Amino acid sequence: MTPTPRPSAPASADRIELMSTFVRIVESGSLSAAAAQMGTTQPTVSRRLQALEKQLGLRLIKRSTHAMTLTEDGQRCFDGARELLASWQAFEADLRGAGDEPEGTLRVVAPHAFGQSQLIGPVGEYLARYPRVSVEWLLHDRTPDFVADGIDCAIQVGEVSDPNVVAIAVAEIPRIVVAAPQLLQGRAQIAHPSELAALPWLALRSFYRTEMSLVHARSGEQSRIGFKPRLSTDSLYALRSAALLGIGVGVGSAWLLRDDLASGRLVQLLPDWLAAPLPMYLVYPHARFYPARLRRFLEVIREAAPAAVRGALWHA
Repeated sequence: MTPTPRPSAPASADRIELMSTFVRIVESGSLSAAAAQMGTTQPTVSRRLQALEKQLGLRLIKRSTHAMTLTEDGQRCFDGARELLASWQAFEADLRGAGDEPEGTLRVVAPHAFGQSQLIGPVGEYLARYPRVSVEWLLHDRTPDFVADGIDCAIQVGEVSDPNVVAIAVAEIPRIVVAAPQLLQGRAQIAHPSELAALPWLALRSFYRTEMSLVHARSGEQSRIGFKPRLSTDSLYALRSAALLGIGVGVGSAWLLRDDLASGRLVQLLPDWLAAPLPMYLVYPHARFYPARLRRFLEVIREAAPAAVRGALWHA
């Protein structure tokens, strides 16, 4: 009697796909988060996990109503699968060569104000150069969770403190002290930073709240101003709008305020005194392999950043 052959896994149950899904589940923390990042449904992710467990003959994840934890076998599988996937991606890249055509979806986090204004041009140029790539352009000022949110890279303004990421400095953003002309009416001309404390202030909570230090461009003299802000915000655009209304003095990015200064809607106070510029970084997780869509995007942004922080228009 001929033994009945064991049913094989369906063609769609590709082992690389199954391991990739398993790794995404573990890194994102849930089936639903993994499904959202992969652009599929939770039942599909669940079926892939079950198919992998069936192929291996092992239970990888223990699930309850409130938690999901790896079994001992699951931890071993996760470590091995992550290593195997990195090796496979590097192998593919080597076969395709260094000039491989970028493809797939790139998920990027950028600062809200800068990302909706100065960097849209470079993103458009990137998409024009590489038609097989799409971009998810996510704008917020929080430090991204690369693993949980499935983020490929971020553009971060301000110092980077996470030792687990690669941070490449690409530009410095000049900052200036500004106010609306109506705020200064009837007041003596400001001659020194110490006199600014008597004015109402605006605070940009991401970078300063109750004090600001200015440095004289020629002498290097430093002056620290303490104040209680009339209005605090985490939005650079809101700070600009409040300054235009004459609510208070503010310190903001020169690229955003340039046109207001040129039109006379705002005036720069103490032009010889400057706030420290803010560093801008490209940030992404350490990895053995970086896909072409990320490598090419980094090239475009590094090229565009210096002009963008000056407020200049982007030209390919």
